[in-house]
Amino acid sequence: MKISTKLRTFSATQIGIMLISVSANALAADKLDVGKMEYKASCAVCHGLTGKGDDGPLKELLARPVPDLTELAKNNKGVFPFDRVFQIIDGRQEVKAHGPREMPVWGNAFNNQSSLYFENYPPQDSESAGRSRILAITEYLYRLQD
Repeated sequence: MKISTKLRTFSATQIGIMLISVSANALAADKLDVGKMEYKASCAVCHGLTGKGDDGPLKELLARPVPDLTELAKNNKGVFPFDRVFQIIDGRQEVKAHGPREMPVWGNAFNNQSSLYFENYPPQDSESAGRSRILAITEYLYRLQD
């Protein structure tokens, strides 16, 4: 094999490796964060984009102050109360601070509406899709902890 052929093969291989590397990085950068997107669509109007309760557009209309969702673990001796948060979002556990159920019961709402992010669930299994959406939000709130 001539040197120029070896050089071209080497160059083509290097370019291929670079393209694969760039593609992998682009895919990782475009990764869909379902929890964040569901939070923004359902929770941010009251709790704010950052979860701190300081910038939700409906905050002023609520009877009680909106809690800082980034301090849930801190307020629970350093442990994120995963089950309790899931049940609050689902609607199975009422929160006194929410008063007469100001916070929507997302379990029912999510079971009755489709998600832009979970379209792969069959219509007859809406409860599973609803739980998936609540689980995604709960996991996102876990990641927001200070």
